[in-house]
Amino acid sequence: MLHVIPLGGLGEIGLNSMVIACRGEMLLIDAGLMFPSAGMPGVDIIIPDFSHLKQNAAQLKGVLLTHGHEDHLGALPYLLNEVPVPVYGTRFTLAMARHRLEELGIEADLREIEPREPFPVGTAFRVEASRVTHTVPDAVGYILRTPEGTLIHTGDFKLDPDPIDGLRTDLERWGEAGEEGVLCLLSDSTNSEVTEETGSERVVEQTFERLFQGATGRIIVALFSSNLHRVRHLLALAERLGRKVALQGRSMLRNVEMAREMGYLDVPDSLFVHLDSVPALPAQRVLVLTTGAQGEPRAGLSQLASGDGPVRLNPGDLVVLSSRAIPGNERSVGALIDALQWRGAKVAYAQVEPGIHVSGHASQPQQRRVLDLVRPAHFIPVHGEGRHLHKHLLTAREAGLEPAQCLLAQDGDVVTFEEGRGRFTGSVPSGRILKDRFGPGLVTPDTLQERVRLSETGMVAAVVVLQRGSQQLVAGPQLSGQGLSVDEQVLLPRVAQDARVLFEELSPILRGDDALVREELTRAVRRAFKAHTSKRALVVPLVVRV
Repeated sequence: MLHVIPLGGLGEIGLNSMVIACRGEMLLIDAGLMFPSAGMPGVDIIIPDFSHLKQNAAQLKGVLLTHGHEDHLGALPYLLNEVPVPVYGTRFTLAMARHRLEELGIEADLREIEPREPFPVGTAFRVEASRVTHTVPDAVGYILRTPEGTLIHTGDFKLDPDPIDGLRTDLERWGEAGEEGVLCLLSDSTNSEVTEETGSERVVEQTFERLFQGATGRIIVALFSSNLHRVRHLLALAERLGRKVALQGRSMLRNVEMAREMGYLDVPDSLFVHLDSVPALPAQRVLVLTTGAQGEPRAGLSQLASGDGPVRLNPGDLVVLSSRAIPGNERSVGALIDALQWRGAKVAYAQVEPGIHVSGHASQPQQRRVLDLVRPAHFIPVHGEGRHLHKHLLTAREAGLEPAQCLLAQDGDVVTFEEGRGRFTGSVPSGRILKDRFGPGLVTPDTLQERVRLSETGMVAAVVVLQRGSQQLVAGPQLSGQGLSVDEQVLLPRVAQDARVLFEELSPILRGDDALVREELTRAVRRAFKAHTSKRALVVPLVVRV
């Protein structure tokens, strides 16, 4: 039997992690994370629940990485810290993974692979990487041959007829596998709602050419630092037009340096200048590549919008947001555009300049071409929220697959293939683990709920001083507030007086129990607060004995 078990990525954007199990052995395709929403205070990252892999650690024979984005390899250190296994990936992908691992002090067995060169993983899997076009170099999908049949996992991909690096998605190899027979196709669903063709990166190249030719001031381009294909043609354009390039943002500096060291970016040192030297250069001779196109408050573009840092925006500067807002980020991106325009900059973004960004994911017609080419016996849509998976499944039905061939899985489902037939046979633990990137502990749902409540209501620290022996109230309650409104801060002395009256009702005998004193102190402060305001602030009681 062959089992396909998604641990993440089927019901959300991010967390991409897929278990393939056969004859007592398992491999994992990707170990991705996702970033928290605004309603998750104190949470830095979210990773999949890897408990199924931990419980079956002896069966896991390796991890296959499709490419270097955080939503596909960002959770790798947290898995390998508890389940150390070999990690397979292409050269640039492993370089990205190595950085994440070193950042957290995790050692790993990293094994470089090449497209179209099959290799074994354990005894049950014969694996072959296949080149795909995406927004990061060295992206691949996988052809997995098992005793039960062949699977194709596309990874993130698009069909670009003229990619910047000249490396197109290897449809020929997928077609050859289809001729041999594919038991199941697992295909990227991110853009399944998009009915027009995903544009070529050359469209962006032409748009930048036009915008740059007409720019008389500085040019600032904000984009994902991992989109090195786009960085590549921006550097080439700057060199051709005589502009020096300054890099802003830690990940931008790191990724460009890594890509240059590995030969993916072939540009001279003389092209670059330090960000601090930008103000002294003629405005028409400067290009700044920065992070922060999603409105991240601490990223480079937000610093420019707020006037922080060495570079100040001037009227006549051109700022380009070369991305689309990730769902949920629209408000912060809109506020960022407003701030940039108030500083006098001309701002180009996708709604007014559609050609400044194209997606790295296959749209509906491209997804259909892969289905028609591979002609799988079964199909599982992967990588996307529920609506994306459902829409991709409809495309598969339109391509001629019968309902029994289309398997709409979600995180934790176990899809079993036996004698050429696929069916759902159960589930494994799955879910989202909330973490501080560098902290040792987990953020539980109860902790998160308490943090949210604290952010909504504020906190009041209440201190009482009791005399040992007599248990008389020497001082307090003394109240200090955090996160309260100005009016609520003004109320604190009156609340303290009312709380003292309530607290004095507690008999001296009961005051000898610290736990009971803290409980009654909390109740007294809450009751006193309720008499003056409807808000129920979080009360932190403290008992001091003298």
